[in-house]
Amino acid sequence: MESRFNSQLLERAVSELSKLPGIGRKTALRLALHLLRKDPEEAHDLGEAIISMRDNISYCHRCHNISEEETCPICGDSRRDQKCICVVENVRDVITIEATHQFHGLYHVLGGLISPLDGIGPSDLEIQSLVDRVSQEGIEEVILALSPTIEGDTTNFYIFRKLSDQDVKVTVLARGLSVGNELEYADELTLGKSIQNRIPFT
Repeated sequence: MESRFNSQLLERAVSELSKLPGIGRKTALRLALHLLRKDPEEAHDLGEAIISMRDNISYCHRCHNISEEETCPICGDSRRDQKCICVVENVRDVITIEATHQFHGLYHVLGGLISPLDGIGPSDLEIQSLVDRVSQEGIEEVILALSPTIEGDTTNFYIFRKLSDQDVKVTVLARGLSVGNELEYADELTLGKSIQNRIPFT
């Protein structure tokens, strides 16, 4: 394979880096050349950290958050409210909400939102496992903390219908969040207040 950079090794590094989200070939080249200028140990440390992360992080069997063990630290923390579940789209949202320090219950990561246009239906998400948790764990409140988008609202409504025959309170974040925005881009103060002032889902 002929390289644009007169080095197949550099070409391969740029090619792999440019597969990362938000990284084009120019940025990938800049990153690769930066690593070449640094001490070899720094590049080795980066590579080992990425490999270790990929090989040793999996998903919590209970809430589907990332975890280095079968059960994540949040699910395993007895100090947290075991009767309240905050439903989020992805792991990034768990990190975002945790940064507010306003929620002290458990999480349930769906792994996406219902989006027929993208071919994503309820069976592609961790919705049934949420319903099972509510039934089996005696959950008293489910907070639907999904982004205020069409897909988020569709998923909220579907989950609400699935939980309608169970004795559980279903709430949503207060709409201090701008409609159409992704949850991860909300500032911590606004998101924290939205959690505190959550309202019943109707």
